[in-house]
Amino acid sequence: MPVSVWCILIAAILPMAAALPAKFNKDYDNANPRDPDFWRDGFRARSQAAQANGFEGFPFFAIAVIVGLGQGGDPSWIDRLAVLFIAMRLIYTFCYWTDRATPRSLSWGVGFLSAVAIFTSPVWS
Repeated sequence: MPVSVWCILIAAILPMAAALPAKFNKDYDNANPRDPDFWRDGFRARSQAAQANGFEGFPFFAIAVIVGLGQGGDPSWIDRLAVLFIAMRLIYTFCYWTDRATPRSLSWGVGFLSAVAIFTSPVWS
């Protein structure tokens, strides 16, 4: 199975991992996990925002890999771009956690462009 397909699985898990550290707080109530007051500000709010953005970006990435591979894109190129996407998502999440807006936006942009490159890779093969 191509590395890029494994990256789809990783990309599906990353959004949930983005919010996980906030749940280690003693104030977290597992009986009410979507309590808006818990996610209101600070690290918790940033963790929730990183999670939401991960869920928003996942479908395009997954479809890009499926289209890229299915339409004859170079699998090794797609694998490298998929790993780049995952790396950018990890950096993005870390930047969200640490409140670094500019590098967060840059990593988002590189990740998005890597998904576009995956999607359009059959055109250039």
